[in-house]
Amino acid sequence: MDLSMRTENFSFDDQSWLGSAHGTDAARTITLDVSAFTAGVHYPNGYFPSGLPLAKITASGKYGPYAANPGEVQTVTITGGPTGGTYTLTFDGETTAAIAYNATASAVQTALEALSNIEPGDVTAAGGPHPGTAVTVTFAGGYLGENVPQMSAASGSLTGGTTPTVTVTTTTGGGSGSADGTEMLAGFLFCAVDAPALTTTDVGAALLEHGRVIASKLPIAVDAAGQADVAGRIIFA
Repeated sequence: MDLSMRTENFSFDDQSWLGSAHGTDAARTITLDVSAFTAGVHYPNGYFPSGLPLAKITASGKYGPYAANPGEVQTVTITGGPTGGTYTLTFDGETTAAIAYNATASAVQTALEALSNIEPGDVTAAGGPHPGTAVTVTFAGGYLGENVPQMSAASGSLTGGTTPTVTVTTTTGGGSGSADGTEMLAGFLFCAVDAPALTTTDVGAALLEHGRVIASKLPIAVDAAGQADVAGRIIFA
């Protein structure tokens, strides 16, 4: 018997991520390239968990962890030590309402989400508050993985300090992730697979590539809004 390729199911297998049984009878046999996964990240408990997002590695035809193209990150920085006033941000031709010189990250996010071309969930802001700490804006939702236009800032209404200025820089370009196939979601690991017992870099597994998935219960988060590559095959709930 060839033991180099095997799939094992366990009593701890949690398939609560399955939204329905539809499609489970069509789970396809695949080969996992164990060397492509990271211990403690993709199998933190000694096994590949059911529901793990997978992608097909172009060069080998084997499967590894899904690694979505990153959402673009832009950083909004205020210099010159203003003590009052406001500034605005412009994204793809749309300009925000006035943003306070000492705005928190949540205030910046709210201002951006009020634009007609940004829906709630399209951006998340962190860092701050201004002016002492920069605010980072990460594009997600409908802009996930896209190389979006860089925002511009108008700082003429800031007061106090010494020539206060707002600058925007792109710290992570959208769509700058891997181009080896792992940027395309292929489906989800149907049954848990033991990792510590593996003696080769290949192991057989089952891929669920058609069905209903409860995104919030997946072992690794997947932004369902950005997964056009599984449209018509996987329904996210």
